[in-house]
Amino acid sequence: MNKPALFVYHRSRAVKTSLLFIFIALVCVLFSDIAITTLHPWQEMKRLAGGLLSPDFSDVRNIAHALMQTLAFAFLGVSIGAVFGFVLALVFDYRLVHMSCAVLRSVHELFWALIFLQFFGLHPLTGVLAIAIPFSAICAKVYAEILEEADRSPYNALPSGSGSVSRFFYARLPLVWVHFKTYTQYRLECGLRTSTVLGFIGLPTLGFYLEVFFKQGLYSQAAALLFTFYILIASIRWWLRPRLILVYLIASLYLLLPDAVSIDWSNVKRFFSEDIIPYPVRMAEDSYSAMQGLLTWLHELFWTQAFDGIIQTLVLTQIALVLSGMLALMLFPLITSHFQGYVGQKLGHGFLVILRSTPEYLLAYIFLQLWGPSMLPAVIALMLHNGAIIGHLCGRYANAIVLPNNPAKGLNLFAWEIVPRIYPQFLAFLFYRWEIIFRETAILGMLGIYTLGFYVDSAFEEIRFDRAIVLIAITALINIGIDSLSRRIRRYLRLKTVVQCS
Repeated sequence: MNKPALFVYHRSRAVKTSLLFIFIALVCVLFSDIAITTLHPWQEMKRLAGGLLSPDFSDVRNIAHALMQTLAFAFLGVSIGAVFGFVLALVFDYRLVHMSCAVLRSVHELFWALIFLQFFGLHPLTGVLAIAIPFSAICAKVYAEILEEADRSPYNALPSGSGSVSRFFYARLPLVWVHFKTYTQYRLECGLRTSTVLGFIGLPTLGFYLEVFFKQGLYSQAAALLFTFYILIASIRWWLRPRLILVYLIASLYLLLPDAVSIDWSNVKRFFSEDIIPYPVRMAEDSYSAMQGLLTWLHELFWTQAFDGIIQTLVLTQIALVLSGMLALMLFPLITSHFQGYVGQKLGHGFLVILRSTPEYLLAYIFLQLWGPSMLPAVIALMLHNGAIIGHLCGRYANAIVLPNNPAKGLNLFAWEIVPRIYPQFLAFLFYRWEIIFRETAILGMLGIYTLGFYVDSAFEEIRFDRAIVLIAITALINIGIDSLSRRIRRYLRLKTVVQCS
């Protein structure tokens, strides 16, 4: 098959796969609960808009405290995650390490926080470990992929008698160090978003104050916190300097250690030795009755909670995935030189920074206050956040495209010149985000939407930790399955299997 024919064949596969996913999303809409249930949504939206236009920065002390706490949790969590991720990346080829990282990163940071909250309470360790554990697994995966793609010729050219450690630090690490720094900076941005959301479970970060202000209808004060967060994210390239990292870490420890109370290690021991052991096993008198009781217990848990949560989570994920892709195709021209001038690109970049910097959890929480409980707030939140991230990546990719002389203009340029050229990379970005969208969809259940997170949160509230752990494990297994399916689809479409979303 010659090259043009092969290109057309691969493009046909991409179109057919895209149409299949659109069809699945349309079917999912038929089974979704998308509605506005509040009596006066427009009135509340008007109040919110008024607050956004008149932010109240008068409470400087609380804003500064929330900002410092958010930074402290993010710095410590991401730093620990990056260090352990680097170490794990060096042995990532081992199956045990690879599978362990897949499991750890498949559990959302909020689920980790809920677990640690049960025995650490509102201790700084709850927030730091909730970020550090999944981030170490994520960093291990990406660092390993970066090392795998690096040129190995300098490493192979060294004398055979050189030590493996010396060979690595002299011939491999310098080639990938810039990519490591770039991705770690992106991971810190993710850590800041996660640290903000941790406030919704009680930790004193920006999310804690945002929840309080939104519940009280104090939209001007909430707007001040949001704008502070956006400025923090947008300015990260100026205040994040390698020589200041140690200073930031010491300051983070200084901020968090005074809030640390003594840990009751008996609670930790009881949680792992008793609380998470399935109830029938704990209460059984012999192994036979334990097995019988466990099977009955699992059967009941699956059909009364897990099955409904799985279906609702998958339905919401597929709708959000397709809508995120459609929004990304509409947004990427905002930052592309082929469509915008210098000023237009800067404005577009600022707009996308706001959308992609706002965590889905926070967006869904805001929309729930405006529109009431249904899937609609979750769908819009996931679409806006992920669509902006994919649009940003596609826009950067499109800027590198060199067009022929006298190219088409306007809609023809978009539809016939740019989109066909970036579409394979667009699909790679979209399918790479698939498992992330599922993880975020699952935890949105903690806001009252009937996804798996709803049942996990309910189990923790009812002090049924055994049920919560099983439901989290189900979520992790499905997430691993989606990641595996995504890789298969990318290979089938001849897309780039490794995508560094930095």
